[in-house]
Amino acid sequence: MEVFGIAFSIMGLLPSIASTLAYSLPAGPAGLVWGWFTASAFIFVVGLAMADLGSAMPTSGGLYWWTHFFASPSTRNALSFLVGYSNTLGLVGGLCSIDYGFALMFVSVIVIARDGEWEPSNGIVYVVFMCCVLVHGVLASTISKAMAKLQNVFVIANFILITATIIALPIGRASQRNDGKFIFGTTGNLTTWTPGFAWFLSWLSPIWTIGGFDSCVHMSEEASNATKAVPYGILMSIGSCWFFGTIICIVIAACINTDIESVLGSAYGQPMAQIYYDALGKKGALGFMSLLFIVQFLMGLSILVAASRQSWAFSRDGALPFSTFFRRVSPRLFIPVRAVWGCVLVACVLGLLCLIAPAAAAALFSLAVAANNVAWGTPIFCRLVWGQKKFKPGPVYTGDKLSRPIGWLAIAFLIFGITLAMFPATGPNPTPESMNYTVVVNCAVWGGSLLYYFLDARKWFTGPKITLSEDDLTEEQQVAIREEGLQIEGIPADGSESPQGESVGNVGSYEKS
Repeated sequence: MEVFGIAFSIMGLLPSIASTLAYSLPAGPAGLVWGWFTASAFIFVVGLAMADLGSAMPTSGGLYWWTHFFASPSTRNALSFLVGYSNTLGLVGGLCSIDYGFALMFVSVIVIARDGEWEPSNGIVYVVFMCCVLVHGVLASTISKAMAKLQNVFVIANFILITATIIALPIGRASQRNDGKFIFGTTGNLTTWTPGFAWFLSWLSPIWTIGGFDSCVHMSEEASNATKAVPYGILMSIGSCWFFGTIICIVIAACINTDIESVLGSAYGQPMAQIYYDALGKKGALGFMSLLFIVQFLMGLSILVAASRQSWAFSRDGALPFSTFFRRVSPRLFIPVRAVWGCVLVACVLGLLCLIAPAAAAALFSLAVAANNVAWGTPIFCRLVWGQKKFKPGPVYTGDKLSRPIGWLAIAFLIFGITLAMFPATGPNPTPESMNYTVVVNCAVWGGSLLYYFLDARKWFTGPKITLSEDDLTEEQQVAIREEGLQIEGIPADGSESPQGESVGNVGSYEKS
């Protein structure tokens, strides 16, 4: 439940849907509902593919660790390096987008309180964002021992907000609720793309929202019974968002003003604030938006914890700049405090995008999508193409017949998601103000990390330190490992017995490191 909790609290279902209505509402109410349902189904497929890997080999650096283990000898170091950087950027980008959403919700409460007579500048939004990130850094560094237990509190807070909303909105709009034809059959297109592509762009809302399930993998070294807890956490968090998110979208479509363009252009700066205001009045909107930004704040704290664990795992293997500094673990708190503040610093720098223009700020959302999709898809691809003989299923497995088709479907969807995240949301031929800067930031990171690898890191980066017990491997795995010359502690390259019959665990814990 605690591993599920950190993923579900990062997703923060209702606040995330509220933060991304600008992607889904332009496709109309039917686009909102069916876009969520369809994209969530594909994300669940990705979760199944990752659950296979998470059950077989749970480790904090899971994605780039798996990539290195399953890839071919000639590609493993470069791909592992790329995935590590992409996953780190994706998690920090997720922190940026969550805390930016918090800042918008926070200032929207002030705007509602002042009856729309005050408009926050980009500078004010950034200051609120930066303060939020810094507070998250302080909390992530001081309440680490309570974080696992707090996940249950965060999950309860999410469900209280969801339940209150799906009860209050229909009651508040009792005389003005929309019918089933409007909810499920009325499409729209407030972009200059074709209607079909506008519907695909609505998928960005669930793709971004249901994007924290890999946090289960990053917390695996702090979880008991990780071979079951990690895959169950992945599938439970995605499944819950799929089911409850569909209900929320139906309720929003049933209670929204039929003039959707006016909702998107709300004077309160947030479509969800306008929806609450129309149904519940000023006091109701203030109350619910306050609850929204509180839950959004909790989301940011959870994803900072996950991002710091990924950064720590990557620096443990010497891949990040200043790795010798960031890989230190606090001897008093037993957590990577320096990695926490490294993530905070990068988030504050990336957040400067919101000072440029709203479109540049929107890149904070799609930034996390594109980076994470590369990080999720690469190890799945490596396992299917090069590493099937080295794969030993864990206790949670989709089966020999389904595992490969599920993996290839997941890869196809992830590639499509990366493509979607690169498009300007409003239409073709963008201006500098409407440009989607995701392609700039992501390609700089992907290209920069590969350039760094081939110019310098290839001389010293040997991939993550892989430690396995020979007893845990099948004979086929051992043969495949020796044929590739993969160096694994505890597995002699020449096939001889391990020294003194020693058996090494999966990956060292913080204390051992």
